[in-house]
Amino acid sequence: MLLDLLPHVLNGVMLGLLFALVALGFMLIVGLMEQINLAHGSLFALGAYLALVIVGGENVFGPYLGEAWKGLPLSARYAVALIVAPLVVAVVGMGVEVLMRRTYGKDPLFGLLLTFGVAMVLEEAIRGIWGTRDYVLQIPQAVSGGFIFQDLVWSTYRFYAAGFAALAIGLVWLFIEKTPYGAIIKAGAHDNEMVRALGINLSVLRLFVFAFGTLLAAIAGIILAPIWGIRPHMGVDAVVPAFLVIVLGGIGSFWGAVIASLLCGVLVGLAGAYASEWSLLSIYLLLILVTTVRARGLFGKKSLLEA
Repeated sequence: MLLDLLPHVLNGVMLGLLFALVALGFMLIVGLMEQINLAHGSLFALGAYLALVIVGGENVFGPYLGEAWKGLPLSARYAVALIVAPLVVAVVGMGVEVLMRRTYGKDPLFGLLLTFGVAMVLEEAIRGIWGTRDYVLQIPQAVSGGFIFQDLVWSTYRFYAAGFAALAIGLVWLFIEKTPYGAIIKAGAHDNEMVRALGINLSVLRLFVFAFGTLLAAIAGIILAPIWGIRPHMGVDAVVPAFLVIVLGGIGSFWGAVIASLLCGVLVGLAGAYASEWSLLSIYLLLILVTTVRARGLFGKKSLLEA
């Protein structure tokens, strides 16, 4: 019986890690900056589309890449895409943060409306440049293909994506918790006056935290693109589970969001095994159950977002 459940649990853990990867940048901005960035999903999508351009897939910029670039090994082009595309998206994120500065200290609704507008602009820009068709991001042969386990065919790339997600989670935690820069970021989120008294430029701090969060969104977009596909509205598929897991885990709790992601993934995996029509609905039911009992989520603390 346990062996029968193992594939579904394993699939759920992988899905949970991917949920956490999507939510990583979102929870950084919400948890440490107390700002909800509704453009997170569109920046996630932008990262995937820019990677598509760099890898040299079928797209409108293909003729400008040059045959020499296209002649490079796919693994090299993919590695460059994984570095360059997030950096470009981070610059776009800096522009969004500059626009948001006029909303700081005001009703949170202003920031929500602004980032919602930015999300709409980015999504329409994507449609205007790449059209509405679906694209597939090429991946290196080393992480493609599949294998058989427990009489099921497993995707090699899903294991790669889950491993990358676990590595990214660990690195971000180390950066936030074990470095002086992480301590400054946390201090800036909870005590602005103390940070200013220490001579730290709060505007610059917020700018780079926002850029870091959007960079992580772009990385998630690139990693998830071969699994979810690339299409203009893929950002919506990303921002909904991202927001769900940080609320479920507790706003401001890094590991709360990670644990919530794993819970959601395992729940979807098990529900999909026995009642597939309930698989996605199950995580919303879990959210309702947890927030009814504990409004701040599993590990949430008092937040500036609370009335």
